Amino acid sequence: MKILNKKAFFDYDIVDRIEAGISLTGHEVKSVKGGHANLDGAFVRVIGNEAYLVHGQIFPYEFARPEGYDPRRTRKLLLHKSEITSLKSKIEGAHLTLVPLSWYTTGPLIKLEIGLARGKKQYEKREVKKREDQKRELETEFRGKIK
Repeated sequence: MKILNKKAFFDYDIVDRIEAGISLTGHEVKSVKGGHANLDGAFVRVIGNEAYLVHGQIFPYEFARPEGYDPRRTRKLLLHKSEITSLKSKIEGAHLTLVPLSWYTTGPLIKLEIGLARGKKQYEKREVKKREDQKRELETEFRGKIK
């Protein structure tokens, strides 16, 4: 199961990708494996020597007890200290940001793919959308003519 953050690919140019583990509870793991999670509006923050996922939403597992569960709680990311220090220096030096790109499973583990990203300008987003529209129009025009 792979859950993508499509908005991140539209809003940012991804410079580098990093795989991180994430600290979850048991019913959160079952919920993510079932595809009941969302990364819209989420971001990664480095505080001290630790990285955290902020505003990543995992919906409650249907068979778990709902008392006291916050779906948008801050979750700790599992990275090596050397990775965190290199990310910290890249963020401060090159004016980049950390964005969660996708949640996916590797065997019994759940991983979070983080992207080191640079924000796109408004006119860059318009150009991308314009190219996609032109490509779609060409495909519909030549759909029945080429065999």
